[in-house]
Amino acid sequence: MTVSSPQSGASSTIPITCQQGTLPPHMADPSSSTTQPSSQAAGPSYVSSDTPAAPVPSTSTTLATTRREPEFYIDLRIEPIPPPTLPHTTKWTRAHPLHQVTGSTSAPVKTRSTTQNECLFAVFLSNHEPSHVTEALDIFDWVTAMQEELNQFERLGVWRLIFKNKKDEDGIVTRNKACLVAKGYKQQTGIDYDETFAPVAILEAIRIFLAYATHKNFTVYQMDVKIAFLNGKLKEEPDHVYILDKALYSLKQDPRAWYDHLSNVLLENGFNKGKIDSTLFIKAEGNDILLVQIYVDDIVFGSTNLDMCTWFSNLMTTRFEISMLRELSFFLGLQVQQKPDGILINQSKYIGDLLKLFHMNTSSVTKTPMASGTLIGADPKGKPVDHKTYRAIIGSLLYLTASRPDIMFATCFCARFQANPKESHMMAFKRILRYLKGTANRGLWYPKESGFELVAFSDADHGGCQLDRKNTSGHVQFLGDKLVSWGSKKQHCVSTSTVEAEYVAAASCCSQVLWMRTQLRDYSYNFNHIPIYCDSKSAIAITCNPVQHTRTKHIDIRYHFIKDHVERGTIELYFVNTEYQLADIFTKPLDEKRFNFLISKLGMYDLLVIMCKVDKPVLLEEQFVGRSLVDQFLKQSRSV
Repeated sequence: MTVSSPQSGASSTIPITCQQGTLPPHMADPSSSTTQPSSQAAGPSYVSSDTPAAPVPSTSTTLATTRREPEFYIDLRIEPIPPPTLPHTTKWTRAHPLHQVTGSTSAPVKTRSTTQNECLFAVFLSNHEPSHVTEALDIFDWVTAMQEELNQFERLGVWRLIFKNKKDEDGIVTRNKACLVAKGYKQQTGIDYDETFAPVAILEAIRIFLAYATHKNFTVYQMDVKIAFLNGKLKEEPDHVYILDKALYSLKQDPRAWYDHLSNVLLENGFNKGKIDSTLFIKAEGNDILLVQIYVDDIVFGSTNLDMCTWFSNLMTTRFEISMLRELSFFLGLQVQQKPDGILINQSKYIGDLLKLFHMNTSSVTKTPMASGTLIGADPKGKPVDHKTYRAIIGSLLYLTASRPDIMFATCFCARFQANPKESHMMAFKRILRYLKGTANRGLWYPKESGFELVAFSDADHGGCQLDRKNTSGHVQFLGDKLVSWGSKKQHCVSTSTVEAEYVAAASCCSQVLWMRTQLRDYSYNFNHIPIYCDSKSAIAITCNPVQHTRTKHIDIRYHFIKDHVERGTIELYFVNTEYQLADIFTKPLDEKRFNFLISKLGMYDLLVIMCKVDKPVLLEEQFVGRSLVDQFLKQSRSV
């Protein structure tokens, strides 16, 4: 900073490196012709740390001079300091020695575009990319990288261990199972997976399999593939997540990956897939046949030739790790008793667990699942009950109908009120549980000394539902004397007469019969002229005569397809007296006598008789209907 007086013409200079004082041009005194020395005009010189600083006048002297002078001017403009010259040959600046400079100082700064040979740390890392874990374990850097990745998975909670006991049909723990489960619920469609559907065997297909095994008199075996989902190969190859070569538990695409892998293994070894059932695999050699039915990782198989069963078990044990291989006794909650004279299917263990779950194991028993002559309604003034508990009972009982057709109608009827259940509806469900307590050992009996003809019964009520006055259709299908399929369902339309209701029910029964007909083709059976027994002569006449009537022209076209199959000869309708209409149990509540008569005709039997080692169960007279009792109706039916 320079302080000057226009009168004295002298100046005192204080060397300060951050600023320089000069007289502004617009404030210069025109009477003064004093000029600054050339050294000041050029600006202050660079002050090195090695050069001693010039003496600075005291503050008191400067202030005193300022008070005596009437005018002075200070220029506070800051001028940039010129860069220092290179006083040393070994330094560019005092903080950066030249021997540490690795490149041109004028080059731009490099960040992401740094090449490998310019990264000093790259010389300490491995340039080799292992193709397998065992190869990576020999290199310390890759071991560290793997550990860091696993630590991230643990920190983020990508997976967890699930512990579960596996039990047999008697509830005894047979295996302690621990699964490493991924958090599949965080997967997003289209990003983490595309296809998830995997076919599973339906219960009707399982019962057809067992009925065929009984008819051919061969033993059915089962096996459980250990860690089945870990064998499936994933098709997705994402580039932003941890890549899995094989499926992991709880991923949404696990079942499909496992099914594709197992299906390829079976097809490569000479099996053929079912025409409509993708879970049925058939291998035929001459007059012998090997059948394999799969339900995810549970597999049942049997053959007319025991050597083919041995070959299949050896094939599976060499390709997969099998945790269980034995005669079929417990499958999908079904207890299967294979005896020399037949097979019994029941769910007594499941019933016991159900009674304990809903605290009904100490209640009294009833003779029928539903009181006869009374149909409960919506009950708008009734006391509401918990929706969750009510729907849990519905799901539990519907699964129980896999071997208990006697509770089919009562369960489906009570399920109609699940939107707004009341206490009266809950009492109806509790009655079903009380009935099950007294008949827990009852099940389906498949006798070996019987035929294998496909026979069906169809029936309907009229305006049984008080909510909308719609009808209920019921149907049953036999293979000889073996009941394999049944159903009870409310119709979609309101019928103005019993004829319409019976006609719609016959069309629904025809649909199920056609499915079974196609399913049985894989078993080398081709059924035609399949009899469907109906207790309405008018409905049979409408089906057999392609004539438009005034009172039937409003029926939806979807129900008229049965006429086409009657004309082709695939289906034949016969009349049966209401007394022997076996589908009557699926349309309305019945009294005890009528109810017990029909369940005996359906082929339901008690497990205790077989447990007592009875060589051949003593059956009631004409107990199993199937084709044997149908022949008695055939003569009068053909006259219709």
